[in-house]
Parts: sequence; structure tokens; C-alpha cells
Amino acid sequence: MSALPAVLSGTGVGFTLGLIGGGGSILATPLLLYAVGLAQPHLAIGTGALAVAANAFLTLAGHARAGNVRWRCAAVFALVGIIGALAGSSLGKAVDGQRLLFLFALLMIVVGGHMLRGRRNLTGPAEPVGCGPVPSGRVVAVAFSVGVLSGFFGIGGGFLIVPGLVFATGMPLITAVGTSLLAVGAFGLATALNYALSGMVDWVVAGEFIAGGFLGGFLGMRLANRLAGYKGVLNTVFAAVIFVVAGYMLYRNAGAFAATS
Repeated sequence: MSALPAVLSGTGVGFTLGLIGGGGSILATPLLLYAVGLAQPHLAIGTGALAVAANAFLTLAGHARAGNVRWRCAAVFALVGIIGALAGSSLGKAVDGQRLLFLFALLMIVVGGHMLRGRRNLTGPAEPVGCGPVPSGRVVAVAFSVGVLSGFFGIGGGFLIVPGLVFATGMPLITAVGTSLLAVGAFGLATALNYALSGMVDWVVAGEFIAGGFLGGFLGMRLANRLAGYKGVLNTVFAAVIFVVAGYMLYRNAGAFAATS
């Protein structure tokens, strides 16, 4: 298998993660399946989770330097969410691969709809609430729920974590984007380790994907700083890409889903 498709796919995933604070992870599984050529859905999910975790930690460093990370909230979301991610990934491994892809495509449509609504209305006070020494019930519940979904579908969950952080803590959007990356990386790593224990990670492809993601993440962050005023347009374009990919996945897996129902 040529390394080029994996490197280019990783570059695209890292680029979108750096550019709009999420989105790369939700494309990792279909790219690994249909562009890179991994044969098994569970293998693609485990491999993608590992690659997304590495890319998220890389991007986190850049946001931390810019002062966009609230570490206490990040730690609470990551620690509580890891428990949910482990539970969700254990459940995901037990689900038929084709059925899981069909459900994954439905989640992509939901995420695309969220992006079309935009994040411009997600605002809040400068300092987050609910992340003290004893986290609030809302923060714990949201973190666990997002972790379960992230683990079940094998995604970093950035598009779920960012609005979850704003809802649970009231932090501003740019802070939520930076803070979310610790949880994105932690969820992805927990999911990848769970899948790796079952032999469902292609380490060579993961390395190639991560190498491409380093370059893509750097370029995405650079472009994000230049095009900050156009993120609404970028969200719309990316939502359209998500809808196209989701439609293709539904087409490919609808028959298998019906057969297993």
C-alpha cells in the first residue's frame, strides 16, 4: 500500500483541525477506508483515533502559546470524558462494522447541520464556571456524554466538545476551541488504546497519517489567523463536504445496515 494516500489524508485532517478547531477527526475514518484503502471499518476507526489524538496534541501546543486554553476545564473534560470514551469504544467494537459506519454517517449529517448554524452565537463570559475543585454536575454530565459518543464512533469529538464546553461552562468560543483539544487528544488516545488491545490499529498507516497531520495542522493554524473573519464561510464549505461524504457512506452501507437489522 502506497504511503502517499495516508500522508495526504493526514494532511487534510490536520489542516481542518488547525483551521476551524475540529472537523478533521470526523473525516479520518472515511478517508482511511475510501482513500487509503483499509479494508475493515474497525481497523480504520482505531487507526484514525490514534492519528487524530496525535494531531490534536500538536495543535493544542499552538493554542496554549496563544493563551486559549483553560487547563482546569480541559483536565475535567479530559478525565471524565476518557471514562465515557472507554465505555463508548467498548460498545462500538461490539457493533457490526457496516452498521457502525451507517450510524457514523448519520452523526456526520448532524455535525454538518451544526456547522451550518455556525458558532457565532456561542458566546459567554471571559472566565468559565463549573470547573472548580468540585466540578458541577452539568460539566461532568456533558463531559461523560461527549466521551461516550467520541469513543463509540472513534472520533476526537471536537465538534461535540466545543459546544459542550460553551454550554457547560459559559466560556468564549475561542477559549473553548483551544481547551477542547486536550479532551480531543485524550478521547482519541483512549479509543485508540482500546482498539489496539484488540489488534485494530494499523501502526504503519497511523504513522504516515500522523506525519501528514503535523504539516496540515501547522498550515491550518497559520491560515486560521489570516482568515479569522471568514470562518462562517469556511464552516459552510466544510459542512457541504461532510454532507457529501456522509451521503456516500450511507449509500455504501445502507444495504448492509438493512441486512443486519
